[in-house]
This record gives sequence, C-alpha cells and structure tokens, in this order.
Amino acid sequence: MTLDEILEEIKKAESIVILTHESPDGDAMGSSLAMKLMLQELNKQSDVIIPEYPRMFQFLPSANDIKMDSERKKYDLAILVDCGNLKRLAKNEYFENAQKTIVIDHHGSNNMYGDLNYVNPASPACCEILISMAEYFGVTITKEIGTCIMTGIITDTGGFRYSGITPDTFEYTAELIRVGVDIPDIYKRTMGTKTKANFELTKRVIDRMELLEDGKVSFSYMTSQDEREVNAESGDHDGLVNIGKDIEGVQVAIFIRQKEDEDVYKVSLRSEDGINVSDICLLFGGGGHARAAGALVKGTIQEVKEKLMKEIKKWMES
Repeated sequence: MTLDEILEEIKKAESIVILTHESPDGDAMGSSLAMKLMLQELNKQSDVIIPEYPRMFQFLPSANDIKMDSERKKYDLAILVDCGNLKRLAKNEYFENAQKTIVIDHHGSNNMYGDLNYVNPASPACCEILISMAEYFGVTITKEIGTCIMTGIITDTGGFRYSGITPDTFEYTAELIRVGVDIPDIYKRTMGTKTKANFELTKRVIDRMELLEDGKVSFSYMTSQDEREVNAESGDHDGLVNIGKDIEGVQVAIFIRQKEDEDVYKVSLRSEDGINVSDICLLFGGGGHARAAGALVKGTIQEVKEKLMKEIKKWMES
C-alpha cells in the first residue's frame, strides 16, 4: 500500500526536505508546515524550503523555520505537497537531486511524477489529505498541526463556498475545533483582511473588467507595473480572479497577471459547473481543478485573451 511505502521511506531518510509550488497559497503553506510538524511527531527533522510567501501566513506554527534556500544540496527524501506538476515547483533542484521523492497532492491534472505518489483529486484541499495520513501514521493532530491543516482547507474551499467540499470536510473541521483550532481567527487572517496593495489592485482589476459572450465570461488583468506602483508583495494578487467569478451570470472568470515585465502571463481561470477549466489550461501546459486552474501563456494582453477565449468558446458550444 502506498501509505505504508511512504512511511517506510520517511523512517529510512536521514535528511528530508519539504517543497511546494511557487507563489504558495494557504493550502501550500498549510500542507508544508503541517507535514513538518507531523514529521516531528515521528521524530524526524526536516527543512521546509519556500523562497517567497505571503506575509499573511506568518502566523502559522513553525513559519519562522521556513528557509529560502539550504546549504545542503542533496536530501535523502523530498516531499512535495500541493503541486500538480513540476513546472510550478519552487526550488526544483532539491526535488531533482533527492534520492527519493514523494508527491502528495489533490490536483486532478497531476501526472504522478514522484517515485511515490499519494494523490486524491476528490479532496478539496491537500491539507485534508494530510489528516487521513496522520491517522494512518499514528500521528496525533495537535492544535499546531490542526491550525496549519485548517488554513489549507479554509483557503482552498473559499471559506467552504466551493462545490468540492464533502461531508468529510465538515467532520474533519469538527475534529480540529475539538483540539483547539481557532477557525474564526484563521478565516479573518487569510480571507477577512486585505492588504493596502491588494485593495489598490482590486480597484484596477474592477476598472478593467470586461464581460464577454453575453456576460458569460469575465476578463481582467494586472501588469507587473501595477504591482510596482502599489508596492505589492507576494500574495497581494490572491483572490482577484474571484471578482469576475462573483458577477451574476458569469460562467468563466479569466484573470491574467504579467510575469516580470515579460510577454508571459500567469492565467487563472474559475468556472461554474459544466466547464472544465483544468482541461483548457492543460492545452497551455498548465492544469489544476475542474473549476479552478491556471497556466502560463505567452503573448500580449490581447493575444492571451484571444487564445483563451478561443478555447473557452469551444467548451461553451459543446
């Protein structure tokens, strides 16, 4: 069984590194730190390497232990959490140089690129997968581990708003409340507070919003110049794609964000039932979930918009 194999590799490893995707969200941060704390319960030390992350997640237990880089160039074991493909991985070299690799994920587009893979696309958050893993490994979920896990669940379900939630999600939530996890506090820190930069970017995104295809598609964008002008930090663009999705009648929301003054845009798509945006993003080398996915697309704003609309129209017509 895969979990037995994963536990065996953890026990054997003398050095372990935990990695996740670039521009980490709450699920990536929560999964990484929950995994570190779980390993500690198994008497295993590990390094969490995340070169840059939003400061809103500094409240998470063990966040102060996160490393931007490591003097060690090769680890016995690399554990990668919440990353659908290697293209999105931050610090790829640690994964490639590791003697053994484990991938733990919940993206349906994951192509099983680790030596061992534990992927459950039915889970609304990678953090939720870690709960069942902890139980199997005999790890007690403490308040600290639970806070990390709950952060991932709250952020990846949009505060329990998205269709991917299951009865298990609420049963796990109840268990985490029992160990002392403060859900209102996590919600306020991660979803109920905007930075000034995020507020300024929100205004620009709304001003540029277009409704296409008789109001079924929303489109907006952000440039690297925008980010400089508002002194944006990592994570200040989070949630902007949902502005278009929340408009009445919108079936697909498109938000594109320029990558470092290049003619390359990070695309975020969100959809309602019936349109699989993960399949659309796969056409551009990306992926994700059926209702939330992303990719990198080359071109000007207009060119990227036209490329995306061409594929979205095909889905709508079918």
